[in-house]
This record gives sequence, C-alpha cells and structure tokens, in this order.
Amino acid sequence: QLQLVESGGGLVKPGGSLRLSCTASGFSLDSYNIGWFRQAPGKEREGVSCISDRGNSANFANSVKGRFTISRDNAENTVYLHMNSLKPEDTAIYYCAASHRPWYVSTCAENEYFAWGQGTQVTVSS
Repeated sequence: QLQLVESGGGLVKPGGSLRLSCTASGFSLDSYNIGWFRQAPGKEREGVSCISDRGNSANFANSVKGRFTISRDNAENTVYLHMNSLKPEDTAIYYCAASHRPWYVSTCAENEYFAWGQGTQVTVSS
C-alpha cells in the first residue's frame, strides 16, 4: 500500500527551528513531486512548499520564503521541510503529499496530489 508518514513536529518557541520529515512506504518517491501543506485552526489547508522529483526545483509560499527550505534524499525515500525563524502563525498541522504530475506543468495545487500523510502538529508558542 502507498503510505506517507510525517514526523518531526512539536512545540517550539517563536524564532526556533524544526525539521519535518516525510517518508514513503509501499512506493519510491524518486518518481514523484512532493508537496508540503498545512492547516491552521479555523483556516483552509494551504500549500507551503513543493519539490520536483529530482530535487532540482522547488516552490515556496510567500509566507514562508526566506525562512523554510525543502530537500529530498531519494535514497532514504524521504523529503524534508526545514523551518527556521518560526512564528506563531506557522502553527498548524503539516502534511506531505505525492504528485504524479510532471514538474513542468505542475502548479503544486492541492488537487495534483494523490497520496497524503496524516500530518504532524507544529505549535509555535512562547
């Protein structure tokens, strides 16, 4: 079965950092674009970042540009989201997802993704 599992969430103070991991089982991530999404209380799920299958291209939401980075290690079947300078408004459940869509026609929109993890909670609070 296809499965994605997020890990690395937790409670962190404003200005702190966390690294989230997204690990696949049942399939290899090396043929798929991977996206990170988040959903904060009372808000719709929004895109955070996405990375191409080979890891050579990535996009970021304006709200996290300059603070978050994304990387992948296909040998480990894992994609990472590095979150720095965290703010209270970053508090959300973070999800990773896999997409079949070729990168050159991808917009990283939510409807492009076929497999989703169950999420990991990130709480930024003093």
